[in-house]
Amino acid sequence: MTMRTRLSRFLLAQWLVVVSVVLLLAIVSASASAQQASSPEAPATVIFTLDFPQSDPSHYSIAVDATGHASYECTAKVQEDSEEQAYRAEFTVSAGNRERIFEWTKQAKYFSGKIESGNQKLAFTGAKTLSYQDGQRSLTARYNYSSLEPVQQLTSLFQNIAGTQDYGRRLAYFHRYQKLALDEELKRMEAQAKNNELSEIQGVATVLREIVDDTSVINVVRARAKGLILMGSAAANGH
Repeated sequence: MTMRTRLSRFLLAQWLVVVSVVLLLAIVSASASAQQASSPEAPATVIFTLDFPQSDPSHYSIAVDATGHASYECTAKVQEDSEEQAYRAEFTVSAGNRERIFEWTKQAKYFSGKIESGNQKLAFTGAKTLSYQDGQRSLTARYNYSSLEPVQQLTSLFQNIAGTQDYGRRLAYFHRYQKLALDEELKRMEAQAKNNELSEIQGVATVLREIVDDTSVINVVRARAKGLILMGSAAANGH
């Protein structure tokens, strides 16, 4: 075999290796692209966060996505003299409030601009943040007070939802460790619910049902819990 023949065969072998590698990379890239295309895109999500060291909870956030799934996280005390603890709950927002949240977010241009009023004379009521995330956008705006109507509506609704979730947190603790405190807590919750200061009561229905089903709890407390369940169900269904 001549030197030229050996060189030709060597070059051919090298070329075949290069072609094989290129083809393999093309197949891997195509597979990754197909997998990425088939992966479901995360639903659009609106997040409200409040940080207010002088209050309890001192920090909380609520995230609601386009399917209605919601999560609540806070750092709070279970009692005045206790240490702060982290708490998390998941629930489903009613269809009506889910639609309102995303409609008001749209009206607020997805928080793409400044939403803070800039009025320095207003009292500080906590550092608030509204965020919007979807497959194409991730926008965040911070404020103490906003004069924009849709932002005011969102703030009020999220604060009312947070109030409900915080009742759920305390009721779960009292039901387990301090049942005698349940009656006063449920009285306060009833009063705020009747004044439209709470939203998404069905989001804490689990702990309310546990109280209703507990025969070791006095009947008046169980009745209050049952009444709140009915109130939450009616509100969630638009009645």
